[in-house]
Amino acid sequence: MAYVLGFFAADGYITVNKRGGQFWCIQITDKKILEQIREAIQSDHKISVRVRSGNESTLYRLQIGSIEMCENLRRLGFSERKTKSLVVPNVPEKYFSDFVRGYFDGDGNVWTGIIHKQRKTRNFAIQASFTSCSKVFLESILERLAMYNFDGGSVYKIKENCYRLQFGTCDTLKLYNFMYNHGSHLEDSLFLERKREVFERYGKLRNLRW
Repeated sequence: MAYVLGFFAADGYITVNKRGGQFWCIQITDKKILEQIREAIQSDHKISVRVRSGNESTLYRLQIGSIEMCENLRRLGFSERKTKSLVVPNVPEKYFSDFVRGYFDGDGNVWTGIIHKQRKTRNFAIQASFTSCSKVFLESILERLAMYNFDGGSVYKIKENCYRLQFGTCDTLKLYNFMYNHGSHLEDSLFLERKREVFERYGKLRNLRW
């Protein structure tokens, strides 16, 4: 459930209709992971489809009506307007890697390529990042990751009301191990395969042993 909570922190929201009905929702473009989330929470709610025009990807939404669940999310710090007020909930240590992986799959990115192109010695690097409208949220993630021997990482503003937490190669490799090899067995875990594959391809090219 920590993964689902992390994913909700990235791509979820709470809504209240005119009749007072309360719903928590996740809306994304990846139907497969949304189906896995629905299975993880043991729900049989329908996943709705929204086809968009032009080159925009189709959106899939899981919406669950539950006053109790919405109140629980509020107690964890997720309000209706959580975008700028987002905080890291008090996730137990043994589940924190799952929470981070969930948020990474929602609002994270991993990139590989050549850096320092102007130098004689170029470096094939891998970098991971998280984005959020809440600077405090990213700083809190960085602070908690420092407890797991993460030495670097920096939070900076990328545009108005939007911030990025970025890691260099060394800490990005630590992040891979933390998210995918820490705690529960990977075969029992939720994750976006396409993001994990970026780490895996880099590891093979560099002959790394995870």
